[in-house]
Amino acid sequence: MSAIRDREEDIGFTPEVGQDNSIERDAVIGEQEKGERRPPAHNDLDSIPWSGADDPANPKNWSNKRKWLNITVLSLLTVVTPLGSSMFAPGIPSIMAEFHETSPNAATFILSIYVLGFVFGPILIAPLSETYGRRKLYIWGNILFTIFSVGTALSNSMGMLLGFRFSMGFAGVVPITIGSGSIADMMALETRGRAISIWALGPLLGPCIGPVAGGYLIRAKGWRWVYRLISIISGVLIPISTFLLDETFAPVILQRRNDSLPQDTTNSAVPNRSTPRPVDTLKFRAAALRPTKLLFLAPLVTLSALYIAISYGILYLLIATFSFVYPQQYGFDEGTSGLAFIPAGIGMILGVIGIGQVTDLMVKRNKLRGVVHQPKFRLVPIITIPCGLALPCGLFIYGWTTYHTVHWIVPMISVSIMCMGLMTVNVTSRLDLSKQVANVIQSCIQNYLLDTYPRYAASVSAALTILRSFVAALLPLSGLQMYEAMGLGWANSLLGFVALVLIVIPLILYKFGELIKTWHVPKL
Repeated sequence: MSAIRDREEDIGFTPEVGQDNSIERDAVIGEQEKGERRPPAHNDLDSIPWSGADDPANPKNWSNKRKWLNITVLSLLTVVTPLGSSMFAPGIPSIMAEFHETSPNAATFILSIYVLGFVFGPILIAPLSETYGRRKLYIWGNILFTIFSVGTALSNSMGMLLGFRFSMGFAGVVPITIGSGSIADMMALETRGRAISIWALGPLLGPCIGPVAGGYLIRAKGWRWVYRLISIISGVLIPISTFLLDETFAPVILQRRNDSLPQDTTNSAVPNRSTPRPVDTLKFRAAALRPTKLLFLAPLVTLSALYIAISYGILYLLIATFSFVYPQQYGFDEGTSGLAFIPAGIGMILGVIGIGQVTDLMVKRNKLRGVVHQPKFRLVPIITIPCGLALPCGLFIYGWTTYHTVHWIVPMISVSIMCMGLMTVNVTSRLDLSKQVANVIQSCIQNYLLDTYPRYAASVSAALTILRSFVAALLPLSGLQMYEAMGLGWANSLLGFVALVLIVIPLILYKFGELIKTWHVPKL
């Protein structure tokens, strides 16, 4: 019985007290081990079986070409959204002058309100995804994102600009929220790390490469052309996503297949198209509340989200300093200031690609040795400690070298190291979910959560996105005042000390994760 309980915990199955869940438990275990399920005990789409382990409709059985085509389109969609976040950052002085704004907080809020849309979007997106599937959300989210981008380009007041930027963030967060869930639908455990790493480059590279291109575009054409370009790019992706993206969510795939069969051959567990299907408000409400429950009632998710949120907030605050540190300390102009973001992008690429390969190799090696995979393997200290130290070390070096105006290459190298470490941690944690400057550690944590809650990948990802975006939106509002009061050296040192404390979280998850998971098991 203990072995069964261990297996139940590995797959994220948590039976309710007082219920006989043996059929559902066996169905879930059978799905992961044999690719099929037993006949469902009740009329629930989540319990419908595949026709066999090699069912071609199962996304995990798709060809590599089909899988990677979908991942490529998802990655493109995920890149566009972060571009809207920071690409126009070099043009903020022009916007302030055009709309006659002088408050420094207003300048920061122009950046932050976009990320604030990331907070509210997942609350609706995650339950819609787990109720109606992924594909439609990607397509309609991108259509709305394009419309709101056009509206931003045509803004004639600060209020109109802020409203459309918030709407862009709300609609554009779709691929960031459920992209990892789609990848978990398609990829086996031992290949998921590389796929998640490639997809995760979008949210990380956007804030870094956006200002590089935006700086020169704004200097040549003005800030409105940033949104015109984003509208063109996202508009081109509308037909691409419509024709190339496939549905990956199993209940929706099985529903469609059942609808296409003759009436006398359909699976009775699935309502036929001709059968009335009233909206299950209770089920949708449960799905809508699930990300919040995971965030506040599941200690593993709470700790992981806290780590990622603070790290991501530090990243956004650091990016906000580039716009005045390099012009004031090193004399960079509007165009060359954007080049300061390149080292961050290089560090992220190295971190996300490296950790994806390493974690996949670890899973494969353990599989060859007959070692049963555990989510905590994504958080081995040999990875998380060095990568966790990269963030505070980078902050200390960046702060004091810019304060003393040491050659600009030194703070840029420190930013690259910092971003590589942050990316690795971020990717590892996402992969373990079911589904960003010290990115190595964040990777580890996300992978850890994906492995721990495979059934609720989209909800876990939404929980992380909500807290991460909330901190990223608000921290720069107060953080810039901290820099004014403390100076570059001590302000970055304070952030570095906070980052040092954060290193403890991955170690706690690695050592006591299974125990912490039992502290409170929310009803999802």
